[in-house]
Amino acid sequence: MPASPPVVSHPRRHALLALALAGICAPLLAQTTAWPTKPITLVVPFPAGGGTDLVVRALQPRLQKELGQPLVIDNRAGAGGTLGSALVARATPDGYSAGVATTSTHAVSVSVYPKLPFDPAKDFAYAGFIGTSPYVLATTGALGKPDTKALLAALKAKPEGFSFASVGAGTVSHLLGEQFKGVAKVPLVHIPYRGAAPAYTDLISGQVQLMFDNPAGLVPYIRAGRIHAVATTAPNALLAGVPTFQQQGMAGFDQSLWYGIVFPAQTPKAVVERFNQALNSVLSDRAVAAELAALGVNAAPGTPDALQAAVVRDTAYWGRIAKAVGARVD
Repeated sequence: MPASPPVVSHPRRHALLALALAGICAPLLAQTTAWPTKPITLVVPFPAGGGTDLVVRALQPRLQKELGQPLVIDNRAGAGGTLGSALVARATPDGYSAGVATTSTHAVSVSVYPKLPFDPAKDFAYAGFIGTSPYVLATTGALGKPDTKALLAALKAKPEGFSFASVGAGTVSHLLGEQFKGVAKVPLVHIPYRGAAPAYTDLISGQVQLMFDNPAGLVPYIRAGRIHAVATTAPNALLAGVPTFQQQGMAGFDQSLWYGIVFPAQTPKAVVERFNQALNSVLSDRAVAAELAALGVNAAPGTPDALQAAVVRDTAYWGRIAKAVGARVD
């Protein structure tokens, strides 16, 4: 059998190949290492002063330092957070437009908005979690300090005299209120607001009597005695003295809200991964985690895939709830 011909090395050919590959890869590498080179706009799809806004502003200084560029917060409220989310979906996918996603905007919206102007499954690149937070059922101070049993009794005693606020139609705040309405078996009137801050104002004054929201914005008013926390959907150190629904014998109220960061679909993967690294670095800082904990939020560093999986999982879950309570926003 003839011997195989010896492998001959061609230094000049190899050099030319290396130069060709370098020419292809250099621009991509430059894009990855250079980003960001200018301010990044972060759309918060709820008004300033609400829970989501407070959480993002707690991260802003450290995230700017980590990225080396300003992070410009742009509050774009309306339609339960879907208006701001739609802006992000339509933005140029160059890494300089991002948005805050929540359970409401990216998991609940699909089931309650028949004309949703974006597709959570196709129109976003998911960058990672910020954290999770339970929900609190709060009541106006005029009702005193009822537990769930006493509150249900008060509702049934005067079934036409109560309404509940939400941070927007089609949000988790709305669906939990509808779910509670079904349990109470009373005709609670839903009053949707353009975010948490105006809803708090009317809850404090007694214009509305009940509201589900996350602790971030509610706790200062609870501590001041202006509103009362009846129950939480999960234990939380910020509201250590408030029992959960389960502890009070009420099943089905154990949901938590998550916050995350998204970019428009087609944003370069390297950019999304770089942002994820920066975000996780900030969330792993003890001082930042403590600041979020003071807002009732548990920091949750993680991968882009984990956030996207949560969207898929919770879309199915809240779809069942929305169908059960007949929630729909036309």
